[in-house]
Amino acid sequence: MRYYEDIEIGETDEFGEYHVTKEEIIEFAEQYDPQPFHTDEEAAKESAFGELIASGWHTASICMRMLADGPIQKRAGMGARGVDELRWKQPVKPGDTLHLRTEVVDKRVSDSHPKRGYVDGYTEGINQNDEVVISWIGLGMVERRNPDE
Repeated sequence: MRYYEDIEIGETDEFGEYHVTKEEIIEFAEQYDPQPFHTDEEAAKESAFGELIASGWHTASICMRMLADGPIQKRAGMGARGVDELRWKQPVKPGDTLHLRTEVVDKRVSDSHPKRGYVDGYTEGINQNDEVVISWIGLGMVERRNPDE
């Protein structure tokens, strides 16, 4: 288990692999983001994208799963304070395979909760062509091993 004290600014990691299917793009969008370019192949052809694409929220959810299966489970995590600078940079299409790249960009001890450390990480979701499709800064909270020190 990695605690706040074990994490350094500048640390990087690449991990995960997720293959996106047409069926899940449509299923997610029908439930959460029912815009025609996410739910209907024919309508998507007439859109600005020219083809079916995943909802950005679907892409974010896929990335969250890869984070949860990767570094989050290895940390003494205490949740998150939020997300800054979320950007959808390229559309995700059926057949894409995504992975993540992360970098710790800031850390500090909470002024109000000494057992809590704040660890901020820049995350990129990347497709099989090495194109960044999504990015954000996650504002994480990680338990301190020795809050009295």
